[in-house]
Amino acid sequence: MRVLLLVSAFNGLSQRVWCALRDTGHDVGVLLATGSQDMIDGVRAAAPELILCPFLKDRVPAEVWQHWRTVIIHPGPVGDRGPSSLDWAITEGAPRWGVTALQAVEEMDAGPIWATRTFALPAEPVRKSALYGGPVADAALECVFEVLAKAADPGFRPVPADRVPAEVPGARLRPLMTQDDRRFAWDAPTGHIVRRIRAADGAPGVRTEVGGLAVFAYDAHPAAVRGRPGALLGRRQGAVLVGTGDGSVWLGHLRAADGTGIKLPATRLLGRRLRDVPQWPLPPGTEPEGPSAYRQVRYRRTGRVGWLAFDFYNGAMATGHCRRLLAAFRHAAAQDTAVLVLRGGTEAFSNGIHLNVVDAAAEPAGAAWDNIKAINALCREIITCTRQVVVAGYAGGAGAGGAMLGLGADLVAARRDVVLNPYYDIGLYGSELHTFTLPRRVGADAADRLIDGRLPVGAEHAASLGLVDRVGPRDPQAYDEWLAALADELADPRAARLRQSAKARRLAAERVPMDAYEARELAEMSLDMFGDRSGFAAARRAFVGKARPVATPERLALGPAPAGRAAQIARRRHQNAGDRRPLVRPAVPLSA
Repeated sequence: MRVLLLVSAFNGLSQRVWCALRDTGHDVGVLLATGSQDMIDGVRAAAPELILCPFLKDRVPAEVWQHWRTVIIHPGPVGDRGPSSLDWAITEGAPRWGVTALQAVEEMDAGPIWATRTFALPAEPVRKSALYGGPVADAALECVFEVLAKAADPGFRPVPADRVPAEVPGARLRPLMTQDDRRFAWDAPTGHIVRRIRAADGAPGVRTEVGGLAVFAYDAHPAAVRGRPGALLGRRQGAVLVGTGDGSVWLGHLRAADGTGIKLPATRLLGRRLRDVPQWPLPPGTEPEGPSAYRQVRYRRTGRVGWLAFDFYNGAMATGHCRRLLAAFRHAAAQDTAVLVLRGGTEAFSNGIHLNVVDAAAEPAGAAWDNIKAINALCREIITCTRQVVVAGYAGGAGAGGAMLGLGADLVAARRDVVLNPYYDIGLYGSELHTFTLPRRVGADAADRLIDGRLPVGAEHAASLGLVDRVGPRDPQAYDEWLAALADELADPRAARLRQSAKARRLAAERVPMDAYEARELAEMSLDMFGDRSGFAAARRAFVGKARPVATPERLALGPAPAGRAAQIARRRHQNAGDRRPLVRPAVPLSA
């Protein structure tokens, strides 16, 4: 089917839908909602059979939904309406939530229903971005494929919303959640504060005061340390510890509330206000996974397998993050284990250098240079590690240098349906030794196509290219169990020795030294970072400032339909537009 994704941004969910549709043989393109007339003109030019809106903040113009079947993917159950669905669900501790595919009409979120799914929410408050990228995205993808099946049935008609039973009690029209709705006092219980901040993460954050500065707070983690509510008790790895009514909260990221700031690690934003705030060591005997042990990098071992887990907010890796992970990797590689698993976060494996920190630096070009050299040092360590079999576990998506980060591992294992963006698209040539690792995985021609094409790749397609070696289950817990079984298999003493020896021989036989690859990449990067030859400064500022796109990139656009196919689509569109039969229940029942 010829499908157009009408979206406000080509975000994680939109990319996942795009990859899934392409992988199943559909002709799919993207139209960014840059303005009402642009949407109308773009849809006319694309001539789709179906329009899907997996992430759309804008109203669909009547000229579009009246003439093309347009289905909105709403992140709420049947009966839920409004722009803050997930915010309300997390804030109020809803035990169950859902996703609804509904037809666009004049009134937002009020159209007839095509498909719906529901799922349980955890008792502990989940970060909104994690909920959106996890259960919501999974349910949305199921709805998308149900919509496609029904769209192919000429007799299908969507069901009026008032005739679909509500599956989640209390689902209703809700207003936009305001900062007054999100407000908390620091003498409130820790759980209450964490829930409110997580319901606003990653946007818009919760307005509060930290260290005497008005900020928006993000990235909250509970801690058991007691202290005066609102007081700064300590700092660690970019986060600050703030007292609450019954404990404390680690805040990893803050944004100045004066309207000029960008989201930054908390210690970076507060700066001199932390002059008398102590560095917070881990308490003696603290369990590595304990609630008081705020850590972005953790190491543990089980038998002959070492596990190095890292989870950086939004997958962004500043110079300090890279150096901490490098030190941890060297420690892990020195242990007497046979396998070393480098397991990234479930929301994101890595998205490369930390552009917000770079942009906030006094000398952004110099900060970017330091950052790229720090991540390169980590990449080199992964590539050249021959003491252990290295497994890169992509539990979450990855982009740019973060997608390249694990390619030097002996084996790359991705969670099903994660999306990789193995290219550079912000005015940078790119480094991370990708000119060494990428061609060795996929071949020189495919490497060029990935870099030049600048398109996302789903895990299954990545495996067919050789970018990924194994694909594990989608469920995070099942993926971890699968990854553990894979690591145990690789830890067989004889097999591990053979693999390590073969890698050592391959590296020794390389005709061009690793330094030469890095030197070439850095030479190109120096022109981008210091000479700004490809517009890195403007692209970086647009990224950190979340500037709206002004046009749809040509590479994402829906290509022209063959002449005969275009006429067939036009006839079907006019038939659909002129069909005024009463809405009836579909022959295919809605799935719960």
